[in-house]
Formats: sequence, C-alpha cells, structure tokens
Amino acid sequence: MSITVNGLDELKKLAGSDLGTSEWIEITQERINTFADATGDHQWIHVDPEKAAEGPFGAPIAHGYLTLSLFIPLFTELLDVQGVTTKVNYGLNKVRFPSPVKVGSRIRLVGKLAEVEEVPGGVQIMVDGTIEIDGGAKPAAVLQSLSRFYA
Repeated sequence: MSITVNGLDELKKLAGSDLGTSEWIEITQERINTFADATGDHQWIHVDPEKAAEGPFGAPIAHGYLTLSLFIPLFTELLDVQGVTTKVNYGLNKVRFPSPVKVGSRIRLVGKLAEVEEVPGGVQIMVDGTIEIDGGAKPAAVLQSLSRFYA
C-alpha cells in the first residue's frame, strides 16, 4: 500500500518512517534476456539456461544491475509524492548484492525513509532499501538510494 504525500512539507514529516513493503514481482528469463539485450551483457550465467544449470548457482541468475534497476518501480509502490514539479534519481551511497536472484524467483522491496534534507529548490531523500527474495535467507540487494524532489 502506497503512502501518498502532497508537497515537500508533508514529505519532510516522513523522515525516519518505515515505508512498508512492495508487492512481489517474478524474475523471468524473458526479463533477464531483455535486460541483457539493453545493456549488451550476455554473460552465460544470465542468458544460457543449459550452461547456467551446470554453473555455481544451478540456474540462470538476474544481473545485479537488473535487480537494482527494479528499485524504482518497486519504490513507487511505497511512496507517491504529489504536488512537486520534478522527481529525479540523484544517486546511490551504498549497494551490495548478498544473494543471486535465480530465474523464477520473486523479489520485493522493503523501504525506510532514512533522511530528508533541504537542497536548493527542493528536498533530497535517502531511502534505505532491502530487496528481498521470496524464501531467501539473504536479500538480493541492500542499498541507500538518493532522490530529489523539486517544488
């Protein structure tokens, strides 16, 4: 369930709040192949199911950056900021990929709005995010994401 705020003042009040958990999404071979085509990264561990089945993970795995790229659509399920003119990704402070995401796995985002700070014309938020794997002992990704919202 998404938290909706209207404007920067309401966003500032959420600093330190848990944002909740997104819905699960499945990581399919088709999604991995499309990402490989978009990035030019066709390493066999991602795109060759037969060879990957004999590899270290027993199946093809998603690119780490594919998992990371899904942060934004998962995050938009958690927080909807209205009443601003512009929303931009500003960067990342930390990213780790503790566990591979095998084809057929489901992932979701757990988020916390760690910080909200003023910047010229708007605010910058830092979100602590954990991308979980359904049934996994370790997360797929742990990150700190920075976004800016302008009035």
